[in-house]
Amino acid sequence: MDPFLKEEHHIIRKAVRDFAEREIKPRAAELDEKEEFSPELTEKMGEMGLFGMYLPEKYGGHDSDYLSYIIAVEEIARVDGSHAATLAAHNSLGVGPIYNFGSEEQKLKYLPGLCSGKELWAFGLTEADAGSDSRGSRTFVKDIGEEWEIQGSKIFITNGSTAQTSGVTVQAVSEVKGRDKEFTCILVEKGTEGWKSEAMHGKLMWRASDTSQMFFDNCRVPKKNILGERGMGSKIMLKTLDSGRLSIAAMGLGLAQGAFEMALEYAKERKQFGKPISKFQINSFKLADMATKIELARNLLYKACWLKDNGQPFEKESAMSKLYCSEIAKQVADEGVQIHGGYGLMKEYPIERFYRDQRLLQIGEGTSEIQRLVISRYIGC
Repeated sequence: MDPFLKEEHHIIRKAVRDFAEREIKPRAAELDEKEEFSPELTEKMGEMGLFGMYLPEKYGGHDSDYLSYIIAVEEIARVDGSHAATLAAHNSLGVGPIYNFGSEEQKLKYLPGLCSGKELWAFGLTEADAGSDSRGSRTFVKDIGEEWEIQGSKIFITNGSTAQTSGVTVQAVSEVKGRDKEFTCILVEKGTEGWKSEAMHGKLMWRASDTSQMFFDNCRVPKKNILGERGMGSKIMLKTLDSGRLSIAAMGLGLAQGAFEMALEYAKERKQFGKPISKFQINSFKLADMATKIELARNLLYKACWLKDNGQPFEKESAMSKLYCSEIAKQVADEGVQIHGGYGLMKEYPIERFYRDQRLLQIGEGTSEIQRLVISRYIGC
């Protein structure tokens, strides 16, 4: 018996796994090859109730716990990283900041649509010169009376240029005092003059998810579009990433689970020297190590979610989960390719896509190096 799971968690897992197998899996390879985002599958994920599922019902959510959401991301990632990325980024980076820091007026205005699957919201943080060093941001927001004026650009923004994208939360510099920068978050709605988004193509991984560049050229928004209060930008960013790390960890866990299952199935079917290659100790030990790493990753991630759901500090465990789950996704996918041999390098076998998709997990939402830095601070280094 898993100490972190209740009956409703098993029900959610089964429902999402059935959906992913039925709706996403048959189309994943084609969408990846064409580098094509699917509005249809995104809307179906919304119809499944996967967007904003941890929000209260009055905002369009299902009032579930955070672990339920994490299990949903895990099960989508078990089949396809691109659609897991759409789900995770929208919930953690899109919906999360508005729910946690927005005014009641903003919550009622934006969240119901964002829970439907018909609308997506992006989080504009990363810039060309501001990645791990988020304080290197050069996008500037200026107070001009009744409006904010935004000038700058963002890059590598998920869900930022689809037909369903309805807005973005932009973190920008609102004041500079000596060497200190004040950061503020502003809500920018689709269609706002001066805001342009362009899809980025030629990606190694997550080819069926939307990644965009954003440009803000004298982009003006109403004063009421500030998220939280002026100067809260860094706080909003850090709190958002603490929770967002859990969803990236879930992507790593789900990808590892999917890669392991592929490798196990192939090892049982592939015969060499007159017997299945799973019977050779070198391969059976690989699979045993993969299963052990996945079990450890799942326990660590679920513990972090339990802490969050029970109002306990979870930031250290969140960073640990993100680090470990992304690292074991890399290891399991690599061993999965090795077990497949030459076939693992061919696109007709999905392990090839999983091997590519895992690579972003050690970079996005805080690199593995940054996670180690965060953890080292919590342990007193």
